[in-house]
Amino acid sequence: MQAMFQHVFAEMNDMLDEIIKSYPSAKGLDKQELQQKWNLLKRMSDGVLDEWLMFEEKMSQLREQELEKPASLEPEQEAVTALPELDLECFSRGQGYFKLQMYPQAIDQFSRVVHDYPESALARFYLALAHLNLEQLYDSEVHLQHIMLLNGSARLKGLVCNVLGCIQAKLSNPEAACSLFAQALQHDPTLTEPLYNMEACRLNRGKLQYANQLTALN
Repeated sequence: MQAMFQHVFAEMNDMLDEIIKSYPSAKGLDKQELQQKWNLLKRMSDGVLDEWLMFEEKMSQLREQELEKPASLEPEQEAVTALPELDLECFSRGQGYFKLQMYPQAIDQFSRVVHDYPESALARFYLALAHLNLEQLYDSEVHLQHIMLLNGSARLKGLVCNVLGCIQAKLSNPEAACSLFAQALQHDPTLTEPLYNMEACRLNRGKLQYANQLTALN
């Protein structure tokens, strides 16, 4: 976990150094690209600060209590924390690149994870979302279909079906998309994204929701 944060902040610092060095002399498209990178860094910085303040508030509440032992993890959480691939440097690097929306670099790192752990549903899910963000629909679907063959949780299968539905929607197959969104809800009725996506397909407008799928795994 610490390595992941270190890598994210290292990438953010590298990007900021590039902006500081190049912005004064940049023109045209180069200047616009640097402005976009600055806006991305600003959003990430604000988000990290907000999350840290909320985290510290919760920590301060716990410090006021006498905690004799940590709370036990749910079975699904225990399974996630026991994944050996989480200790790989390429996994933490991949997460860092993914958070920075540097999807080609994230794909390179998670591909290394899958090479060593071909049955890693989490690494394949990162790969699927990274490919999808690059509009590489076939590559995304390959990893998602592989995940469906694994012995994953109902929640994971629901998330995968939702993303598969988004792919079909992007391919202008609304009926197939809605069928997959319905399957997602069958696997996990608590998911909200498939409902929103079904309505977006029905009305033929609105942005498909899959960006927060990794958060939903926690």
